[in-house]
Amino acid sequence: MNKIAIILLAAAAGVAWGQDGHQIMLEVQKRQHTNSMRYEGTLYSCTSPKGCPANSKALVTKRWVYERIGDFGKSKGILRFTGPAEVKGVALLIVNHPDAASDQWLWRPAVGREQKVAVQDRSTRFFGTDFTFEDLEERDADQYTYTIDGEMNGQWKIDAKPKKASGYTHCYFYIDKTNYTFQRIECYNKKGLARTIDYTDFEMIQGIWTARSVGVIDTIRKTRTAMHYDKVDYNLPLKDEAFTVEALRIAE
Repeated sequence: MNKIAIILLAAAAGVAWGQDGHQIMLEVQKRQHTNSMRYEGTLYSCTSPKGCPANSKALVTKRWVYERIGDFGKSKGILRFTGPAEVKGVALLIVNHPDAASDQWLWRPAVGREQKVAVQDRSTRFFGTDFTFEDLEERDADQYTYTIDGEMNGQWKIDAKPKKASGYTHCYFYIDKTNYTFQRIECYNKKGLARTIDYTDFEMIQGIWTARSVGVIDTIRKTRTAMHYDKVDYNLPLKDEAFTVEALRIAE
């Protein structure tokens, strides 16, 4: 095979010469970079392992608003429920660090005080959803070690092992080879597969490929949560003082 043919085959595979898992994830991060973001989301949580047909009492709907400022690994975010009434005002402040687990504070209006979330509690479910507190962190690409585990259906399968405290032993990241977006995450703990997260309904928003739907399955409890991004904005003029414990107490 001549040199030109080899180059064409490499290009068709979508892999640059010498590209490894870390370089792929840095490119993913680069393409997703924003100085800030805001989205409004609707969550549908199915609390029954048997499934949730229409009008099922086991299907719970919640709405939240999420705002984030800063770079990957050094960002701050506040997630606040806006409905229904029984969870309205409940909020979570997440302060991410490049070399340690995030700091998180939970605010519940009914209690009237904030509570710092202990590191050992990060693997618990967040307020009746199938997201854990850790799933809501934003981690820098440098906070994992990576091994390319294979390629399939136009995606890289990358084995990612966390360098800092985590409830997961490792995760498989499925990355689209064309636009470098997350398609699926499979996370494992010491007992095996714990959680899957699927990203669908991609749309180009302000130059960034954005998944408008995210599906999470707790494989142990056999429950699931679907989230739809109703409105997404990037690079808004948000202020750092809006991401403090004091700001957490302010009701929407």
